[in-house]
Amino acid sequence: MTRPGIHFLDARGPQGMRLYAIGDVHGRLDLLSAMHRRIESEIEHKPTDDWRVIHLGDYADRGPDSRGVIDFLIEARKRDPRHLMLAGNHDIGFLDFLDTPDPDGLFMRFGGVQTAQSYGVSLTADASWFGKAESVRRGHAALVEAVPQSHIDFLQSLAFSVTFGDFFFCHAGIRPGIPLEQQSPQDLIWIREIFHDHPGLYEKIVVHGHTPVPEAEVMANRVNVDTLAWHSGKLTALAIDGADKRILTVTGEGEGF
Repeated sequence: MTRPGIHFLDARGPQGMRLYAIGDVHGRLDLLSAMHRRIESEIEHKPTDDWRVIHLGDYADRGPDSRGVIDFLIEARKRDPRHLMLAGNHDIGFLDFLDTPDPDGLFMRFGGVQTAQSYGVSLTADASWFGKAESVRRGHAALVEAVPQSHIDFLQSLAFSVTFGDFFFCHAGIRPGIPLEQQSPQDLIWIREIFHDHPGLYEKIVVHGHTPVPEAEVMANRVNVDTLAWHSGKLTALAIDGADKRILTVTGEGEGF
């Protein structure tokens, strides 16, 4: 039986639990730290019975400090398991590259060079295909040595979705017409147009990132909080407290900072 859809304006978080959903970080430890300080300050000055901080994935690639971001998240989860981390396509791409060094895969094409640099490894490639493949092979071996097992364990532990109250959280979105509990991991970290263009309501409001927007995009059926932090210098989160929904932002310098 199809469940009735819910509109963003009517959606509520769980009674007594405040939720924060943070968009794509992409190596911007400065912005992630600032967002955590803001959230901690809110919880301190306006206490709540319970809370969850949900990170929507894409911790690695493009920005300058993927290693620092992963260290930060590991420590946050150790400190309080109410910090939840979901998988993004770049996080899975990082694992894929560590397993198989594809010179033309996601990691090498879209920001993995910066990730490797944060671990002290150079992945610059020669112009020729053979030179590129050999350079990537050497860099891959060095990166495998440089990445701590704790980071691999962290990336392998990431869930693909979580739900609280009237909200469903994932990295990229969902496939319309498929029940939430039957969504495929591939769609949850990769889907775009068919999800964005769907006009109907879902059984829960989908909170996601993955597709950059200049400002948080609040629609009747979904909320996108990916504001291209690594380039724009702006990290965005959705705060949910009962029926109250707010957009939070922290800012720093943009690309080239």
